[in-house]
Amino acid sequence: MPDSTLDPAIAQQLKRDEHGLIAAIARRHDTGEVLMLAWMDDEALARTLRTGRATYWSRSRQAYWVKGETSGHVQHVKAVRLDCDGDALLLDVDQVGAACHTGEPTCFFTELPLGA
Repeated sequence: MPDSTLDPAIAQQLKRDEHGLIAAIARRHDTGEVLMLAWMDDEALARTLRTGRATYWSRSRQAYWVKGETSGHVQHVKAVRLDCDGDALLLDVDQVGAACHTGEPTCFFTELPLGA
């Protein structure tokens, strides 16, 4: 991962995991529907804040990816919030197309039975 261009005042607030990553939850800005969970490092967050396009770090490919770059299912970021512990981000997005790589509107479509 390259050196970050993230504002040091923001970077010092983040509590990253052992790989330098922080969880990023994307939700639909107008309805509050939770769309997906992905990961960001400092550079992915810096790119997101700078461009207004959700940029994540792919743990499997070890590369940055801009949501919708290949699928066209873009996330235009309206706001980014840091949780009280500094270990998770919440992105309010305008989602164009499906959020999930399966084609589903949200990645959270499998409901598990309670009381099992």
